Amino acid sequence: MAIDRSDRELLASKTAEDFGMFYRRHRQAVTSFVARRVSGPDVVFDVVGETFARALEHRAQYDPDRGPAVAWLIGISGHLLADAGRRGRVDAASRRRLGIARIALDDEQLARVDESGRMDLAAALAALSAEERDAVLRRVVADEPYPLIAQQIGCSEQVARKRVSRGLANLRRRLDENDERPV
Repeated sequence: MAIDRSDRELLASKTAEDFGMFYRRHRQAVTSFVARRVSGPDVVFDVVGETFARALEHRAQYDPDRGPAVAWLIGISGHLLADAGRRGRVDAASRRRLGIARIALDDEQLARVDESGRMDLAAALAALSAEERDAVLRRVVADEPYPLIAQQIGCSEQVARKRVSRGLANLRRRLDENDERPV
C-alpha cells in the first residue's frame, strides 16, 4: 500500500502523486508550527506553500539519517520565517523557480487555513508517551543529534531514533484525526 511508503521513497520517486502524499502526510504539522509564529492565515498559507516548494526543489537533500522529514520541513519553515522577519515578506523564490503561481484564497479557504493552524499541537504532544514526547521535543524542537539524545535519556541511538519516529507518527496521526479536510 502506498501509504506505507517512507518519506525517502516518496521524495525519491519524483512523481506528483508521491509528493502530494508527502505533502498530505506533513501539511498539518507544518501548518501548526507556522501558525504559532505568524499572524494571518494568508501569511501561514504563503510560508507553508514555500516550505513545500523548497522541499520539492531540494528533495534530494533530505537525509533520513539526520532526522525525520517533519523535522526537515520544520527547519525549512524556521529559515523562511526568520528570512521573512528580516525582509518583511515571505520569499517565494522556490515557487517562482518551479513555475508555481501564487494562489489567491477566498474567505472560506482562509478561514480553513486559520482553523488548521489552531490545531492544538500542545495537546497532541501531551497525548504522547513521556518517552516519545521527550525524544520528539529534543530532536525536532531542540535539534539535538541522536547520539546526544541517546546519552541523555540513557538508551542506544537506535532506540532514540525509534522513539522519535514513533512519536512523530503518533503525533501526525493525532493531528490528522483533527483535520481530515485538505487545505
